[in-house]
Amino acid sequence: MTKKIALLHYSGPPVIGGVEAVLQAHARQFVQAGMPTALIAGCGDESALPAGCEFIHIPEVDSRHPGIVQVSASLEGGTVPPEFAELTRRLTDELRPLVSRFDHLIVHNVFTKHFNLPLTAALFTLLDEGAAHGVIAWCHDLSWSSPTSRKKIHEGNPWNLLRSPRADITYVAVSNQRKKEMMDTFSLPADRVRVIYNGIDSDLLLGLSPEGSALITRLGLKDADIVLLMPVRVTRAKNIEYALDLLAAFKKDGYHPRLIVTGPPDPHDPESLAYLQELTALRRKMNLEQELRFVYESGPVPGEPYMIGQHMVAELLRSSDLMFMPSHHEGFGLPVLEAGLVGVPVVTTAVPAAREIAFEDAFVFSLNTSPDMLVEQLLNWMEENPQFRLRNRVRQEYTWEAIYQKDIKPLFGSME
Repeated sequence: MTKKIALLHYSGPPVIGGVEAVLQAHARQFVQAGMPTALIAGCGDESALPAGCEFIHIPEVDSRHPGIVQVSASLEGGTVPPEFAELTRRLTDELRPLVSRFDHLIVHNVFTKHFNLPLTAALFTLLDEGAAHGVIAWCHDLSWSSPTSRKKIHEGNPWNLLRSPRADITYVAVSNQRKKEMMDTFSLPADRVRVIYNGIDSDLLLGLSPEGSALITRLGLKDADIVLLMPVRVTRAKNIEYALDLLAAFKKDGYHPRLIVTGPPDPHDPESLAYLQELTALRRKMNLEQELRFVYESGPVPGEPYMIGQHMVAELLRSSDLMFMPSHHEGFGLPVLEAGLVGVPVVTTAVPAAREIAFEDAFVFSLNTSPDMLVEQLLNWMEENPQFRLRNRVRQEYTWEAIYQKDIKPLFGSME
């Protein structure tokens, strides 16, 4: 049976904030995984959430609700006001029929921050009743370990709820530093607190269109160790067979590369079509069918030719680690300048754009260089280049898609 997931926080999108951005990313991953998903919050709007995510509005969940603000002011001064119990009861009654619908309730910060203690107390009551299932305390910040917030909380209840561990809660921290604070605050052993980092939306940061993102997924770029782009047509002058030898050398060294050729063969040139057939046969013989990918054959409809415009070529370029041009000859070599503008390193033969404009800022090699030697030189460059190392690590491990698959999905156990 598909798991039903509820997220809970004081506020949700379109409110701007770090936690709200994480909520939106989590909701997107859950919806894409086919899980019925809802956000319970004191303010927000369903139109700002991923399509398919339900928004459940409970005004008193908002830390800025007038009644909550009044109670919080008294609590910060060390006094539990009479209204505290009534607000807790009201929140408990409002949440009970809602949270019981879900298999998991992911609570962001409410178990560790003092911004709405009636809400924290209500959640404890719902846990005691067994109404809340599969509760996960997702900790971004803690009041008990914050120099600023520590002055606003006091010994005793309800403040002690923010450091009272429960066996029926799974604890998640967003960093090892926060994990250490949670272990100290809640007196938890290390194995009771999981670290799940925040991720990035690679499509947003790379400026990918939905079509571009889908193409990148089909090409398998997000799983590659190194992505090389050849923004060229399929002609003999482009020397794509050298690229195959380079891929074989990378693969022999234990890497998982991708090399993407963006352009199609010339449908009016029998020589161009013959060259493509030679390349695909050679690719099959060398067992490099996953490593060398032609956009021309990677469309949404299998078997149908696929051609892209310059805007999509630019998306692929921004998503690549290297622009690779092993051409025998070029009249100019415009991709050298395009890659330079978007900050993608250039590895090329001595085409005019590299020799006359890029000077020493491109990696220029001779076709007399063996593919094994070029791979060795490129691997040395990668090992010494912190920008490449970080980019590669983030692409493979810290996109939201990667974090969901590796760290978040296991929280829910079997999805059956």
